[in-house]
Amino acid sequence: MGSGNISSAANPSSGLEAASRHIQTASIVIYCVIFIVGTLGNALVIYVTGFKMKKTVETVWFLNLAIADFLFTAFLIFAIISLSQGHRWPFGELMCQLNTFVTVVNMFASIFTLTAMSLDRYLSIWVVVWAHNKRTVCKARLICVGIWVIAVVCSTPYATFRTLVENHGAHYCGYPVTPEQKWSLHIFRFLMGFVIPFLVIFVSYVAIGIRTMRMSRTRRQRSRRIIFSIIFAFFICWLPLHVFNFIEIKAANNPDLWTIVRIMGPLTVSLAFLNSCLNPILYVFMCEEFMKKLRQSICFVLESALAEDHVSFLSTRSMSTFSSAAQKSDAAATSKRTDTANLKSYTESKVIDIDH
Repeated sequence: MGSGNISSAANPSSGLEAASRHIQTASIVIYCVIFIVGTLGNALVIYVTGFKMKKTVETVWFLNLAIADFLFTAFLIFAIISLSQGHRWPFGELMCQLNTFVTVVNMFASIFTLTAMSLDRYLSIWVVVWAHNKRTVCKARLICVGIWVIAVVCSTPYATFRTLVENHGAHYCGYPVTPEQKWSLHIFRFLMGFVIPFLVIFVSYVAIGIRTMRMSRTRRQRSRRIIFSIIFAFFICWLPLHVFNFIEIKAANNPDLWTIVRIMGPLTVSLAFLNSCLNPILYVFMCEEFMKKLRQSICFVLESALAEDHVSFLSTRSMSTFSSAAQKSDAAATSKRTDTANLKSYTESKVIDIDH
């Protein structure tokens, strides 16, 4: 006991390394769950809003958000493989830049879409007549195109500076830039990807919450829960990632702090990816029209499958009945032909007997 305590006290880094391995394993499991749930959940939203629901301003927002979140979570597979290999990057420099570009583009697109949805809901409640006359599907689609253009522009520097970094013979996907350049990149992403969108979302939903004071008590409480969930989910999912990015810069010349960064880094990233799993639940599955169309789609698929099985069963049964009837018909025809032949031979034998 005593020697074990002395050795662990003498080698505190071994405890950190063990904790790092355990958290890395836990992060891989979390990543896999987010990858599966986020990809399937957003694919379901894309299917229902894109092909089953009537095209409205809301469905345009939902579809655009689901596409961004779907691509965001789908590219998580590369992070899973890299994390399982100790953060090494086995896919080459091109995929390092492409993965960063796609991930950051869809991060910005998802956040900007959430911001646009918040403003749209605010205007729909506070400026009802104006919103009724000006809100159109075409304008919503144009805004979505603008969101993607802005997201691409905001993401280009991150893909430009991202490249492979070699360390002790292993390759890692990182930013080989000066601390000043890294500060600039993180500050820009913090302002454009969190501060401004969060303020817009917060103010919009607070205004919506004030407006819901006119509703009945039950509806008001439900609206408050939804509003609080949306604001809290955005805040708790994205803030740790940005805080971690700034700590990471400070940890460059501090080995102890760098170990903590390596431990906590995957967890903060998993929180950011978790937001893309929560979006379908918070924004889409709470929509009554979406749930109605989803149930209709599921029922249609089940009914079609059951109908095909039923038709297949009836067809098999009919073919069996038809085959039996055909066999009986053939047997009857054969019997008839046999009887006719026998009658003919009997008649001919009688004729022969008479002639004799």
